[in-house]
Amino acid sequence: MDFNARPTALYVRIIALVSLLLGLNDAARLLGVQLGAHSPIEALGVTGFVYLAIFAGARLFAAVGLWIRASWGAVLLVGATGVELLLYLLGNADVRMSAPGFAVRLLLLAAIAVLFVLNWRHTRAQAAD
Repeated sequence: MDFNARPTALYVRIIALVSLLLGLNDAARLLGVQLGAHSPIEALGVTGFVYLAIFAGARLFAAVGLWIRASWGAVLLVGATGVELLLYLLGNADVRMSAPGFAVRLLLLAAIAVLFVLNWRHTRAQAAD
């Protein structure tokens, strides 16, 4: 993917910032920031804690990849967010999120899908020239 075109580069950076903020929010949940004296492992369960750690780490790495305009960042973001939403929609009790969290994750997937379509159209236009 060519993320170096000027409009695309700004769009990718915005997606990277949203991914970074979502990953940092998940990391704060892992640390138990709003749980008080309760352990996050007890609140989330061991499996839920592991799922959240994997998705938070993947989202943070994807944010870095998108920021440096590497195509693996978009692939990692789609993979992690897609699996997380799929587990949530299938009713896995270990994957928990609020309605705004679900909406942000869905918007991230849509934004990356738009990015893939724009890149595909740009590649096709260059091939036709």
